[in-house]
Formats: sequence, C-alpha cells, structure tokens
Amino acid sequence: MGNYTYEYPRPALTVDVVVFTLCEDQLQVMLIQRRGEPFSGMWALPGGFVHMHESLEDAAHRELNEETGINTAYLEQLYTYGDPQRDPRDRIISVAYFALTPSNVPFQDRGGSDASQAAWFPVDHLPALAFDHAEIISYALRRLRYKLEYSAVGFELLPAEFTLTEIQSTYEIILNERLDKRNFRRRILEANIIEPTDKMHAGEGRPARLYRYRPDAVAEVKARRLFP
Repeated sequence: MGNYTYEYPRPALTVDVVVFTLCEDQLQVMLIQRRGEPFSGMWALPGGFVHMHESLEDAAHRELNEETGINTAYLEQLYTYGDPQRDPRDRIISVAYFALTPSNVPFQDRGGSDASQAAWFPVDHLPALAFDHAEIISYALRRLRYKLEYSAVGFELLPAEFTLTEIQSTYEIILNERLDKRNFRRRILEANIIEPTDKMHAGEGRPARLYRYRPDAVAEVKARRLFP
C-alpha cells in the first residue's frame, strides 16, 4: 500500500457479535463481562477493534474466539452502528454480526484478555448492558425471527441429528408462539429439506426417528410459509 495522508480524522472501527443458542428451552445470548474501562464490570457483547490488515468477518471470528472460545460456521453481518455518542472513548463505529451455534458447542467461561468471564443469558432476562448493546441484541432477535420466514437458519441451532419435536420446539422458542404439530410435521416433510436417518432417539415414551438437514437442500426456503 502507498503512503497517503488524509486531511480528515478517521474514526475507530470495531465489531460486535450477537451469538444465539438454545439451552434449557430458552433462546440465550452469549455475553462477556468487561475487564477494563469503559463500563468495567458490566456485561457486553463479545467484540473488539478491527486490525488494519484483517477483514471485518475475520475480526468478528477472532474476537468471538478470543473472548468466548466459540468457533461458529454461521456468521452474518447484521447492521452498522455509528452514533457519535455510542462510545465514551472516541468516535467509534461498530459493525455488528449475529451468529448461531448449537447448545452442545463448548465455550470458555473465563473470558479473554478484555473479558473477565463469559456466560449465556436468556434473551428475556438480560443484565444491564454496556454501550448500545441492548439495542443491538434487540435488532438481532428481530432479524433472526424474520429470517425464519424465508430461510432454513433455524437448523443452525440444532445438532447434526434431531427429532421432529426438536425442530418444532426450536421454531416455537424463537418465534415465541405455539405451532400446530400436525401441520408443522406435514409441511416440513413436504419441504424436502430434511431426511431420516436409521437412528432412533430413546427418550420418554416411544423412540423417535432422528433426522438430519439435507446437505443438498436449498438453503433459502420459504420456511415460515411451511411452518405457520
């Protein structure tokens, strides 16, 4: 790169990541407890400053891994937050992402260099949050619910193999509404995006067939139409 000087001041750039999972029949979000100022001791989203020679997505993956130990394949850019007063340190613009991970994915609860600890919190019982992170989480939740209307994104929260009951429960928890069992099962099977395995899940009552998401299924499906 050439040596250029700029007449105008340049704001700092950060990334913040909203990570959702399903645990204990609740939609939960990963938070870290800040180690330093500003907002020392408060809870916040995993994130940090973007390095000069890395992409935004690489920065999001790096910060998420450093502060929580989570490596997730599903990461999607959410929105850019640039209110001049959003960070008391300086003029800082943040590009927010949201990520989805199954509940059985391990994470480190000790936090990273900028975080004293990391923990899951139910989205409807969040602590007081630093910066504008409550606003970011609220928007990420709306985006997730919206994406259920036209994509198969809900499968990112499930293990590799799952029962039909687990699929329905996933959608009901995210949407915060009950779905008709008969219609749900009929339509998801008609969608041809999952296939049965030769395995059964032994729980209470009768064993249930395990299914998996078809690797050749169309990623963008009219999911909400299928699951009214």
